[in-house]
Amino acid sequence: MNLKTQLKDNLLAIISLLVAFSALGYNTWRNESTERNRNVRFAGFEIIRNLGELERITYRLHFDKAIERNTPRDGWAVVLVLRDMAALMPEHVPEKATALFAVWQSNWDGLGKEGKAVADIDNAINGLRQETLRVVRLLD
Repeated sequence: MNLKTQLKDNLLAIISLLVAFSALGYNTWRNESTERNRNVRFAGFEIIRNLGELERITYRLHFDKAIERNTPRDGWAVVLVLRDMAALMPEHVPEKATALFAVWQSNWDGLGKEGKAVADIDNAINGLRQETLRVVRLLD
């Protein structure tokens, strides 16, 4: 048997094999993409939730001077979680989380004393929130 005859006799099997391999490749790619989107979405929601918590702590420390209910250590814990969760996010979210960390580090001791401290922290919180929402909205 020559090669041409073998190809002709087995053409359906060869085409079926090519279709199966391409379907397997597509399915694998789609599963990885879905899992990545699921992880980013979950991290994004956790970031948004923790930003709300940090905002609550910030306002209580600044406006209520509620040291007995919240301490700067509570804020530090949330800022560290935010920085860690942002590492799972794409694009500019980790940069915004690092900026929030730096702003908190520079301003936490001014809460309750300086209006600039709460404004700077609030701006950093809003920057991270907007970037996180933008990334989550772009998911397919």
